[in-house]
Amino acid sequence: MTTESPTFAAVDLGASSGRVVLGRLAAGRLETREVHRFANGPVPLPDGLHWDAVGLFREVLAGLRRAGEPVSVGVDSWAVDYGLIDAAGSLLGEPFHYRDSRTDTVAESFADSFGAPELFSRNGLQFLPFNTIFQLAASEGAALEAAETLLLIPDLIGYWLTGQVGAELTNASTTGLLDARSHEWSPELARAAGIDPSLLPALRRPGDVVGELLPRVAAETGLPGTSVVAVGSHDTASAVVGVPARTPNFAYVCTGTWSLTGLELPAPVLTEQARRANFTNELGVDGTVRFLRNIMGLWLLQESLRTWGLTSDDLPGLLAEAAAAEPLRAVVDAEDTRFLAPGDMPARIAQACRDTDQPVPDTRGAVVRCVLESLALAHRRAIREAAELSGRDVDVVHLVGGGARNELLCQLTADALGTPVVAGPVEATATGNLLVQARTAGQVADLAELREITARSDALTRYDPRNPSVAWDEAERRLR
Repeated sequence: MTTESPTFAAVDLGASSGRVVLGRLAAGRLETREVHRFANGPVPLPDGLHWDAVGLFREVLAGLRRAGEPVSVGVDSWAVDYGLIDAAGSLLGEPFHYRDSRTDTVAESFADSFGAPELFSRNGLQFLPFNTIFQLAASEGAALEAAETLLLIPDLIGYWLTGQVGAELTNASTTGLLDARSHEWSPELARAAGIDPSLLPALRRPGDVVGELLPRVAAETGLPGTSVVAVGSHDTASAVVGVPARTPNFAYVCTGTWSLTGLELPAPVLTEQARRANFTNELGVDGTVRFLRNIMGLWLLQESLRTWGLTSDDLPGLLAEAAAAEPLRAVVDAEDTRFLAPGDMPARIAQACRDTDQPVPDTRGAVVRCVLESLALAHRRAIREAAELSGRDVDVVHLVGGGARNELLCQLTADALGTPVVAGPVEATATGNLLVQARTAGQVADLAELREITARSDALTRYDPRNPSVAWDEAERRLR
């Protein structure tokens, strides 16, 4: 990195790993450097599946100690999960993990009781059993009764860094407790979930200054005078900021544990057709709307590797086997809830193939091929339906995040859609996080300039469609 301009630090917490990334603008480009990476994952406790939030905060501090002298820090993470804080400011137990089974039956009964169409017209969210509103409805513990404040994971980390309480808007929009039209907390939805609306803190917007590091945090990290800036704290919101789009007619696939697939729009789509198609309207930076569908994503591959006792080091060989495997021999519905919980993913994939009268993948390479083609089909389905429901044309698909390294997934997505796919940046979330901080510091003007900087800063790879769509049409029909 050069030393001409200030440095910013992005704390990017994913569902399987976290990282601290430094960034600085130089000659119209964003220079980045990862200074700390650490594992993350569920912790099974007697009452269910949890996150080790305190352990995550310890890793955040370790990363900030290696950050030099950033002028600000931004925190983003996965959505929906939260910690409860009592009147003394203490965390009331480790946050539940969204894959915990306690919402399995609650979500559907809640939606039936409230009225699914009415619920969607209020919060605009895709029906997912782990949405915060359903997690709260499933809670029956003393912690909720003793709680003074509910803080989503990035806001919890921000509270521990600064002592300031608040809720950043893009992540708040994933809870099911925010009104999709007014962009304010809905007291009615909060009461329906069984909580007092006062539990929900004041809202912040991306770019707002949260506060300076607490004295003890500044001493621990060696960062006196550093502030925390609210970014698109839902990692997908930051990732969409990091999409290097140069045309409004783009779609995105934000890949990682999940594939968040859809369009950026100026307003929500709250029609009954959108609800039945299971789309969500989440807020983005600058009042934009992320009209998208949550797809199971590379979780299918990650769990397959874990089941086989393999690691990411084994992935190149498996991808080579997958590339050589018979195309479109078997596909599964990547949005099927049978794939949600941890477990033997290859066995579940095999059963899904039996249930749809398709051949069971008989090698690891065939399983990986099935996973990637199934994801490509899900990307195709989501983008085509989003375009139809919103009336927006799509000229190009930007695939960002960890999946941008997966050449086979990128090519299959282009083939399935019949639309060019531009892959990269891999660290789109950290990129978006850093650039929002840079804008707060007065170094960037608007969202268009943020994306132009991203397009200049990263090596992007274009994948043009190669295979005729008729084979993909036939594969799609097997899942109906």
